[in-house]
Amino acid sequence: MPRLHFGEEELEDRRRRTCERLQELGLDALLMFRQESMYYLTGYDTAGYAMFQCLVLRADGDLVLVTRSADREQAAFTSMIPDVRIWVDRGGANPADDVLAVLEEKGLRGGRFGVELNAWGLTGQHWVMMERALGGFGTWEDASDLVQAFRLIKSPAEQDHVRKAGTLADAGLEALNRTIAAGVDESALYAALERAILEGGGDYAAGRPIIASGDGALLVRYFTGRDTIGDHDQVQLEFGAAWRHYHVAIMRTVLTGRAGERHRMMHDACVEALAACQATARPGATFGDIYDAHARVMDSHGLKDCRLNACGYSLSANYPPSWMEEPMIYHGNPAQVTPGMVIFMHMIVVDSARHLTMSLGETGIVHDDRFEAVSSMPHDLVVK
Repeated sequence: MPRLHFGEEELEDRRRRTCERLQELGLDALLMFRQESMYYLTGYDTAGYAMFQCLVLRADGDLVLVTRSADREQAAFTSMIPDVRIWVDRGGANPADDVLAVLEEKGLRGGRFGVELNAWGLTGQHWVMMERALGGFGTWEDASDLVQAFRLIKSPAEQDHVRKAGTLADAGLEALNRTIAAGVDESALYAALERAILEGGGDYAAGRPIIASGDGALLVRYFTGRDTIGDHDQVQLEFGAAWRHYHVAIMRTVLTGRAGERHRMMHDACVEALAACQATARPGATFGDIYDAHARVMDSHGLKDCRLNACGYSLSANYPPSWMEEPMIYHGNPAQVTPGMVIFMHMIVVDSARHLTMSLGETGIVHDDRFEAVSSMPHDLVVK
């Protein structure tokens, strides 16, 4: 029996709704290249999307996976996909021909196909293969958001996974707070973080965590090389904790030695801005409204030139290279806030002139009447 993390009834309902949407759009089949879509609809769990693979879902529910031999057992162990076809690794191999053979076999010549163009697994080279194969066989259109629209709204079972990821994020932050001290190498922080999450039964996150001190703390991306935390330092922390691939992100800036007046002011602004954003995240609001709440608070503290142009994004079950997904929180984004969404909000201010930074961020679930933060960690400024 496959190792499924949801009941077959829930997976079947997800596929049913997807097929209904295909029929509404007049599409005969969906060609999936997003690993997230495959996991959502079938449980299929692999890193094999780094190579060519395609899951074909016909509008009547028929499923065929075209993949490499290395993923034959992976599909059997993790999914309910009934039909797996193998394209053979060899010189000059064109796996798009194998997909076309499946479409031909399923009576889909002349059909209309939705294609997940916005997918890590569909490289430009792979798409050239597919586009040439589909030319003259049928018509296609971009359907990157078809399954994604369903994935944005989490079922009760998915929400439970998110809450579990939240407890792992808390454990990771607690481990970091215990480990941070002047004279400690940043490598020890990475080790403490990953140990806490993995010993809690979690997964590796889809993106690399950010742990950096000194001027490196002003960056909001992972970079290689490790420093030693100074006596009067700032340590930037942003990481994701994953449970069955469902992610919760969290962000903090921890200080060593003492907290100066400007650091404290920046922290107060972050606390106020996060509260304003969470209060705004209600049905009827937009992602743009959330950003505007963030901007109003930051600007009122004189930090307009220190804030970023986005302050968060949606989270789901995500795969590398990133746990980030649309919609993002930025000015003017018309995407509607909807119950069941999981949103990470990060308040980041970077004062480059003074070489100072401060951040505060956490993840929560949108409900009809509230924003449920899934982290229990306090928002107090930590000084070690």
